[in-house]
Amino acid sequence: MLHIGHGYDVHAFAEGRRLILGGVDIPYARGLAGHSDADVLAHALMDALLGAMRADDIGQLFPDNDPAYEGADSLVLLSRVAELARSRGYRICDCDCTVAAQAPKLAPHRQAMRQNLADAMGVPVSAVGVKATTTEHLGFVGRKEGIAAWAVALLEEV
Repeated sequence: MLHIGHGYDVHAFAEGRRLILGGVDIPYARGLAGHSDADVLAHALMDALLGAMRADDIGQLFPDNDPAYEGADSLVLLSRVAELARSRGYRICDCDCTVAAQAPKLAPHRQAMRQNLADAMGVPVSAVGVKATTTEHLGFVGRKEGIAAWAVALLEEV
């Protein structure tokens, strides 16, 4: 049987932080606020995987009031979610992600993001899509206040 999950996450920009998306350290004046490394892309993907498993969300699995996750590498957390899926009898078939950011330009980093996410989940890079878009200057993303990400994941019971 196939199971699909959807994930969404958003983080505001913050001064004095690195901008990490899909495990890629992207040169930019500001990073994203968060308890972990605030990798909004990895967070959306984790929630998509957890949704497909009908499991808790990342806030319950990796609470932001737990000091153990302060500054955590989201790719490590993604790897743990992928391992949870395997331990529950699922195979990760396919994932697709969209990042909305007015700035910076993300196209030059897409392939590295895909590879990092695939490596963290233990799947071929062909099973991970990453797209980037702007919001045509509309909303909080368009005003360059933060970044949003959506993801879907398809799991198969094995």
